[in-house]
Amino acid sequence: MNASSFVSEYGHRLRAGGRTGVGVTRPGLAWAVPATVFFLMFAFLPLVLVAVLSFTSWNGVDAPRFNGLANWTKLLHDPVMTQSVWLTLVLTVAGVVVQTPVSILLGVWAAGRQRNRAVLSAIFFIPLLLSATAISVVWRAILDPNFGVPSQLEWLFGDGNLMGSQSSAVGVLTFVGLWQWTPMHALLYQGGARAIPQVLYQAASIDGAGKVRQFFHITLPQLRNTMITSVILMLVGGLTTFDTVLILTQGGPGTDTTNSAFYMYQQAFKSFDFGAGSAIALVLVVVATLISLAVVRLSGYDKMRSTTEGL
Repeated sequence: MNASSFVSEYGHRLRAGGRTGVGVTRPGLAWAVPATVFFLMFAFLPLVLVAVLSFTSWNGVDAPRFNGLANWTKLLHDPVMTQSVWLTLVLTVAGVVVQTPVSILLGVWAAGRQRNRAVLSAIFFIPLLLSATAISVVWRAILDPNFGVPSQLEWLFGDGNLMGSQSSAVGVLTFVGLWQWTPMHALLYQGGARAIPQVLYQAASIDGAGKVRQFFHITLPQLRNTMITSVILMLVGGLTTFDTVLILTQGGPGTDTTNSAFYMYQQAFKSFDFGAGSAIALVLVVVATLISLAVVRLSGYDKMRSTTEGL
């Protein structure tokens, strides 16, 4: 049998296997088993347990006791919970609004061929190497009102206590989130910008379009799918921010920076009310999932159409 006959016969068998459901689909199902088991054990099962605990009263030591909708009723009438939800939404929206334009500009710039681009990009991406805890500790020391930068710049920071009011504390959390997560999203945009065909820019240059027009009429439209992915990651990350709040503000002053994730920690691990903490956790999971699905559906991202189709 020559090569062409072998290829033809092999293709025929593959098509036949695809029609009959044997020979092709079975290996595919077998390969999916490890990932499915991993997802069920470490994602689905814990989520089910959290949902069950949200209808119980449990202090982490004694056996859980079923209490019906008591935890949910308590949360609905809890002013701190209501405030934490609004603060979570504010921090999430502020993170998306601030990080998105900076990430796009930095990513598009890093995708170019400027002088010293590689060195500067490496410096800009240093926060990717650090954990959120380490970053929060560093910024807490930098912004210390007694020994940090604010104490040396009273004309700019006043008394230097940036954590003393809700507005300035929210601003600090937004800025630290910007410093921490912008490099990751810029890396996404860098990859997306490098995938844009250069023929588009060449055609635009021939038509007389400058750099600004090329950016708004070529680069941004071509980065649409990347932008949706980045925004979804920002939304989920903003809704579940915890370690930064714990280290920088500890929810203060008072409860002014207590977001939902931090309030969940307080209820479960400080008040030992794991039932209420589980209810808050379930709310966060449901809200994050619904928002992500809404973004995907409204943006048409689920269609996954190529932005370079026809080139």
